[in-house]
Amino acid sequence: MDSATSATSATTPDPDERARALAAVSLEQGDPTGWFERLYAEASEGSAVVPWDVGHPQAVLVDWARERRGEGRSALVVGCGLGRDAEFFSGLGYTTTAFDISESAVRTTRARFPDSRVEYVIADLFDVPAAWRRGFDLVVESLTVQSMPRSVRERATAAVAELVAPGGTLVVSAACRPDGAADDADDADDAEAGPPWPLTEKEIAAFATGGLTTVSIERKPPAGPGGFDRWIAEFRR
Repeated sequence: MDSATSATSATTPDPDERARALAAVSLEQGDPTGWFERLYAEASEGSAVVPWDVGHPQAVLVDWARERRGEGRSALVVGCGLGRDAEFFSGLGYTTTAFDISESAVRTTRARFPDSRVEYVIADLFDVPAAWRRGFDLVVESLTVQSMPRSVRERATAAVAELVAPGGTLVVSAACRPDGAADDADDADDAEAGPPWPLTEKEIAAFATGGLTTVSIERKPPAGPGGFDRWIAEFRR
């Protein structure tokens, strides 16, 4: 590494550290989701980077969806962020709705995909439109619940499950909590360690609630060097 590269690395904020700092402030204020808007707003101004804005859909979702088609079916992407997963499922033929609590995220995504067929909506997982409840053939939850502290995780899991229509499917992608890590971390530990706060197998299995049954839960290795193993799980109503 030359001196110029070293200087740049030393002065460039670490995206994960900034996300964690914003999350810690939100948690201290009793607001587990407010940091999303702050991060996306900073990113839209060029003063921060969204760590998970990798420019492509999650690899485990792509593998799961292989040979699946969505014509004539509806899909909802939870916590869509900057749209990579929503655009992928739209491309498979699903009539796709995607939502995020962050107004800045939705505004940026609409600008990024001006000709998109996806309906991007600003909405709160804990207060979704009544018509969405049990309203979608496919619900995609990718990395959203793991971005919330354990104090709201059970509630968030149930809210996601409630979006699946009769006969519908929920697919969940999340980082795996490392083997041997304690399962009883409190919110103070969460504030220091995340986001993300990876999920245990028990927490993944908990999506089988409100009438959903488990089809499969698989653990996949990271797509690249470093990072967490990934859960990919399927549930059906």
